[in-house]
Amino acid sequence: VGDPSFKDEARPLLTEEHIQSNIDGIQKVFGNIFDYGDGKTDAIMVNNADWLKDIGYIQFLRENGSHFSVNRMLSFESVKRRLDREQNLSFLEFNYMLMQAYDFVELYKDHGCTLQISGADQWGNIVNGIELGRRKEQASLFGLTAPLLTTASGKKMGKSEGNAVWLNPEKLSHFDFYQFWRNTEDADVGRFLRIFTTLPMERVKELEALEGVQINDAKKVLAFEVTKLIRGEEAAKAAEQTAIKTFEQGDAADGLPTIEMSVEELISKRYVDLFVDAGLTESKGEARRLVKGGGARVNDVQMQDQERMGSPDDADNDNVIKLSAGKKRHALIRIA
Repeated sequence: VGDPSFKDEARPLLTEEHIQSNIDGIQKVFGNIFDYGDGKTDAIMVNNADWLKDIGYIQFLRENGSHFSVNRMLSFESVKRRLDREQNLSFLEFNYMLMQAYDFVELYKDHGCTLQISGADQWGNIVNGIELGRRKEQASLFGLTAPLLTTASGKKMGKSEGNAVWLNPEKLSHFDFYQFWRNTEDADVGRFLRIFTTLPMERVKELEALEGVQINDAKKVLAFEVTKLIRGEEAAKAAEQTAIKTFEQGDAADGLPTIEMSVEELISKRYVDLFVDAGLTESKGEARRLVKGGGARVNDVQMQDQERMGSPDDADNDNVIKLSAGKKRHALIRIA
């Protein structure tokens, strides 16, 4: 059951296998930050299916239904917005806030959890949990929320805005993760250094005071520190070296996102197809527009012909072809 908060339509229902895959991915990512285990200060990963899956509907209503006011639930901004737009809000989705509130109480009962931390869009759900805990367990529970991040230009940092940064390396390579932070807007550098790194404040103030082209040095520090925190120091060093080779030395560095294909497969495709295969564009139409706008490059040479076919003659001595979408996004084709 997906959270309907501020969404225009229902989230897709996920299978148990898909959910478990998500859990494994989350634990893998945050394993770089937290120590999971049975120790007093170790982190634990729980699945709310452990207490929700087998609970009876009548039992749930009898034990919890009387503690929720429909009037209050309808007053939450996330619900009002859907209703005001006359967009469908199913009863399934309407139940979500009851379930999240119940989760908070179960975490309190099983693990002594008294604080739930989230983005500001979860405020209403957390408040419901606080009230349910007070009514059922006479517990003092708390919520801590933070505003959803936006850039200095006002854009939301998220998938819907096309500028998502995936924590999982299977979704976004170490290099692309590093480059996301390296391409931070100048006005955001100081704020992001404060939020996303553990650098001393004195060092942050030094970096954000840089001006002109020197601000790029601060961006490099930001990119390295965030990558080290989330992906590990080895990944950060590798991404940093790839960036140096790609942008400062002009080489086709091995650390770039890479796809492998045979000569036969290469010569059967146009470069506009290869840009899609390499993840540089989402569609062939977008790749054609990139070529038309002068932003598509093969081995750092601007591509002119939208019908240009792949060719092994374009490969270097290592059987590699470098593709570029603009100045900041690159990928390699390695001929097997």
